[in-house]
Amino acid sequence: MARVTVEDCVLLVPNRFDLVMMAAHRARALSSGAELHVGRDRDKNPVVALREIAAHKLDLDRLQESLVKGMQKHIEPDVPDDEVGEMMTSEQQSWIDASMRMDDDEDDMTMDDDLEDDEEEADLAEGDFSSVMFEDVDVKD
Repeated sequence: MARVTVEDCVLLVPNRFDLVMMAAHRARALSSGAELHVGRDRDKNPVVALREIAAHKLDLDRLQESLVKGMQKHIEPDVPDDEVGEMMTSEQQSWIDASMRMDDDEDDMTMDDDLEDDEEEADLAEGDFSSVMFEDVDVKD
């Protein structure tokens, strides 16, 4: 019986893959308690779904749309409230500002260190050792 039903349905839905997907979707709906449009005649849900399609008892466009919506997994993102969004924006801005200040401080420190090194080298070249800091140096008598 099912082979004949499939051959009848292929006239309405030429793509066998689409036919199988729609019939499976309808069979799941039948097992969930959807109303039958044809007699069951001791047939299982997939065969009943194919018989409904062959008998033109279903709107195929609506069935296709229902199938597509049932397969979609897109979840709408939560949109934060205006207050929460403003708080998040201001906190992110404060993080950016703090990060920029840290970067500026590091750049300033690097430039100061470079200047000090240049000054020490110039003093040493002139023979002036007063600005040079000596670390623990053991002096032997």
